[in-house]
Amino acid sequence: MKTRLLLPLVALCGTLSVRAQTTPTVIPDPAPTAPAPDPLWRKSLKTGLGLNEALLSSNWRGGGVNTIGFNALANARANRKSGAHSFDNEADFLFAFSQTKGLGYRKGQDRLYLDTKYGWAMSTKWDMFVSLNLLSQFAPGYKYDKDANGDERARQVSDFFAPAFLTAAYGFEYRPAPYFHLRLAPFAPRLTVVNRADRFVDVLGDTPYGVNPGHSTRWEILAAQILAELDRNISPNVNLKARYLLFANYRNINPQEIDHRLDVGLTAKVGKYVNVALNGIALYDYDQDGAVQFSQGLTLGVAYSVQNFVDAKK
Repeated sequence: MKTRLLLPLVALCGTLSVRAQTTPTVIPDPAPTAPAPDPLWRKSLKTGLGLNEALLSSNWRGGGVNTIGFNALANARANRKSGAHSFDNEADFLFAFSQTKGLGYRKGQDRLYLDTKYGWAMSTKWDMFVSLNLLSQFAPGYKYDKDANGDERARQVSDFFAPAFLTAAYGFEYRPAPYFHLRLAPFAPRLTVVNRADRFVDVLGDTPYGVNPGHSTRWEILAAQILAELDRNISPNVNLKARYLLFANYRNINPQEIDHRLDVGLTAKVGKYVNVALNGIALYDYDQDGAVQFSQGLTLGVAYSVQNFVDAKK
């Protein structure tokens, strides 16, 4: 009797044991990883080098001359934002030259630009700001023409810190998007520096870049400045960067004597480290010339860029 009762119990226990062994174990999903915090300083660096060259044999009948050209550009930024306070810094450099047989060295493009700005947010798109920027060049520049006898000559018209423009601006900044900002500064005193201005008198006139010979500086205290800057990727491999700068002296507030400068750069990546860059500068400065000046350069070269943050989705 006891044996008959134990057999069903043993069978039941065995069935439950088998079911327990075949039941799958549920593993909980891992907790989501928290996104990395934004760096205290958002830093970026873009650089590029380009080289072009033509080498012809002495009996080349197609015409032409031996030439070699080089250009370099660099743009570095370091920006920080904490609550309503922001601190933005930028360095933007460009230099290009060529060496041509029979003509020698010729400078093409030359830019030295430094800018630092502190801002205080009034709203999501408007800041009050104070800034300081420097615009100059690295190397001497020359005007090439012929003298009275028809001989070629080179006359110096610029140099390092000749001219250099140092501007302090106070006003309001509009930022509708991460890639664009507009600064409106109703008070923007500017210091023009021309080292040894007298050496440019024969070519540029009695007051080179507005500085009297015998002096090296010129102050323009009551003045206004407008600065607009665009830096946007218009496609995954194409970047457009443009900067427009307007300066107006309240003593000569007429359209003819307002300074304008536009710098534009279009860069297309061909490969990981190869790019094509088109750079242009348009300038109107009444103290330099009564007409618009411009320069343009096209380069195929190597490029490298790095940053410690991820661009916000637009």
